[in-house]
Amino acid sequence: MKKSHGPAFRRELKPLMECSWCRGAGRKKEVFYEIDCMRCNASGWVSQGTGEALPLGELVPQLSMRLRNMAAELNRARQGQGGAQEQYEQNNRRGAGGTNYTGD
Repeated sequence: MKKSHGPAFRRELKPLMECSWCRGAGRKKEVFYEIDCMRCNASGWVSQGTGEALPLGELVPQLSMRLRNMAAELNRARQGQGGAQEQYEQNNRRGAGGTNYTGD
């Protein structure tokens, strides 16, 4: 149940998308030089609902939450990869005469 008044106890992850003007780079290439993208505050990310840049006070926590989520996902993927390697190295007794079958 969402709170109806007062400050939220936790920040919610807002949907973000890449800035369409700078294509997520945070910088726009002009004829002779590059300038910071003014539409996304040089972050490369805008609000998915409105397409406008988030204020810097809100953008930093949003990017931090996304970074933590991606790091946790990467860590889970790395841990899952080790299980497949262990299974490959185990003797599965499916080959001829009860030897290890590796599928080669």
